[in-house]
Amino acid sequence: IKRIDAVDPQLAAALGLDPDRHRSLGLVTCDQDDALYVALDHATKFAEVDVVFGKSFYAGSKHASGPLSGEVLGIVAGAEPESVTEGLWALREGLRDGIHFHTIEGPNPPAFFARVIPETGRYLAPQAGIEPGQPMAYLIAPPLEATLAVDAALKAADVKLAKFLPPPSETNFAGAYLVGGLAELEAAAVAFVASVRDTFQSPLSGVRRPD
Repeated sequence: IKRIDAVDPQLAAALGLDPDRHRSLGLVTCDQDDALYVALDHATKFAEVDVVFGKSFYAGSKHASGPLSGEVLGIVAGAEPESVTEGLWALREGLRDGIHFHTIEGPNPPAFFARVIPETGRYLAPQAGIEPGQPMAYLIAPPLEATLAVDAALKAADVKLAKFLPPPSETNFAGAYLVGGLAELEAAAVAFVASVRDTFQSPLSGVRRPD
């Protein structure tokens, strides 16, 4: 996590910043891209900052371009350094408080991300086609697991597929944004995780001798 208190006008123009609102920047890299996207959204709920850049790197954190690259770069911008400082603090606290990937018990388990956001911020809400403050589920897993699990999630609850993230992402995952009532989204997320676990425990169950 680093700050630029007064960004150079040429760099600001190259990033497409609003010179009246985006004079200070906060730059963050992280080992997990989707966790950082949710944390960036989290920052917009606690500080007067906008997310002006968020991009995953190819191949994932194990093949990063440098020791501090991780697998994603996020940038928040504000009118003054104090706003950026507040946003970066909220972002880091969000990551510490549980915005992270999970795994299934067992050898060589898959990593997955199943986060229900009770109140979205100003970054993710437009991407999901909802108003800030409304809930959404952010679901991510490896490609095969994700495709099966998104299907299971949609069937398990009265939710809407707001955005499908087809494989492969830059980090070779896949997933979806779901919207709906909070209780329904939580049920969908539970079904998503159960499907990921089932695939891990029975990866060849689809192979059957034809009748």
